[in-house]
Amino acid sequence: MATPAPPSEGSSPQAPWAERLRPRTLDEVRGQEHLTGPGRPLRLFFEHGRIPSHILWGPPGTGKTTLARILGAHRGYSLEQFSAVLSGVKEVRAAVERAEQRREATGRQTLLFVDEIHRFNRAQQDAFLSHVESGLLTLIGATTENPSFEVNGALLSRCRVYVLRPLDQSALRRIGEDALARDDGGAGRVRLQEEAWGAALRLADGDARRLLNLLEIAAQNLPAGRQEVSPELLETLAQRGGATRHGDEDHYDWISALHKSLRGSDPHAGLYWLARMLEAGEDPRFIVRRLMVFASEDIGLAEPGALLQAVAAREVVDFVGLPECYLALSQLVLYLALAPKSNSAYRSYHRAAELARRKGALPVPLSIRNAPTPLMEHLGYGDGYVYPHDRPGRWVPQSYLPQEVADARLYRPSGMGREPRMIEDHRRRTADFYALREEEVSPGESRKETRKETEQENASGLDDPEPPR
Repeated sequence: MATPAPPSEGSSPQAPWAERLRPRTLDEVRGQEHLTGPGRPLRLFFEHGRIPSHILWGPPGTGKTTLARILGAHRGYSLEQFSAVLSGVKEVRAAVERAEQRREATGRQTLLFVDEIHRFNRAQQDAFLSHVESGLLTLIGATTENPSFEVNGALLSRCRVYVLRPLDQSALRRIGEDALARDDGGAGRVRLQEEAWGAALRLADGDARRLLNLLEIAAQNLPAGRQEVSPELLETLAQRGGATRHGDEDHYDWISALHKSLRGSDPHAGLYWLARMLEAGEDPRFIVRRLMVFASEDIGLAEPGALLQAVAAREVVDFVGLPECYLALSQLVLYLALAPKSNSAYRSYHRAAELARRKGALPVPLSIRNAPTPLMEHLGYGDGYVYPHDRPGRWVPQSYLPQEVADARLYRPSGMGREPRMIEDHRRRTADFYALREEEVSPGESRKETRKETEQENASGLDDPEPPR
């Protein structure tokens, strides 16, 4: 059930440091000065006493709950809070009833803080709409996920979104030092030298809660008579890697970074983003699936073996699994980064798809239809078709397209890697290379199409944008 939030100073002595030492004023909040500094949004709201509905979006341990509680402590508001993980529409309705009773009895407005608001489904989020619209509730939602994808559009349009940044090492150091100086923290009992601070800040990975939890457990596990925490003790207690995923957006940002690094032929960046993903616990099957797509989209005919390499890596991932499959993924990433690049398969398909959409359901020419029955043969199915294997060179100059699009030229080679050799072999076999005109990209041209062709494609709508990653 949603209940009024207790102030931090009322926390139990048994509460963890992260709860007991929570900042009580905006001046005590570290690392979010773009929101809490003089003249910045949250400070203006608090000073003027007019708090709008808003969403606090940021990684774990950056101060979302703290800021909501500080704003809710304003004398003009009564704060209620609950977690979307444990609550539902029933709790929302109960909070609405209390808000109505409170407004009638005291005139005070209710600030409703919903932690992990992305955990509510669309229907549950709709329960807030009319009450936020009427002003009965001022909503503060906290989320680690991108509100654009996780918060109902109607609700999002009624809220501002404020982005909290991952805490840098300077802000984390100040938070840790504040905790070690507090009487209810580690005052007089715990000390860290520079090397230990370096380990603690690295292990915290931008998360103040993680830092305070680590310092607290280190203080509780110091050998008798010692005050100084060693880096080795912190490493032992942390028992975790240095890479952390802060939300679903990291999942998509990292794969986008990997894809673009490989497209840019940077093996160093490719290996880095691969390691970031694997060390953070990403599913290697997801990674290899995206690399299979990359092999066709960005390398294609410039190095047809790239797709085979990707399929082979998938087999290793499925058959061997973690941790050893990282070797195959590393080899694949290097191969894809070093391979010549061509997006001709990707661009050619989109030209074909656009042509199919624009021209509609054109019939298959009779000459290239099968005639498995006498009736179909009588109707002319297959008339005029010449079997290429019966001719020298295994090629016949006949059309395979509907008459309405017989002149379509959808494939345009890139001039990269093995593709020019494939084009030249095709030209020799077909004599005049009927499918590719001489004025189009020649094998000697590399890396880009002519500016004129690109402008023509943009004008015709055939230059499809890069797909989202």
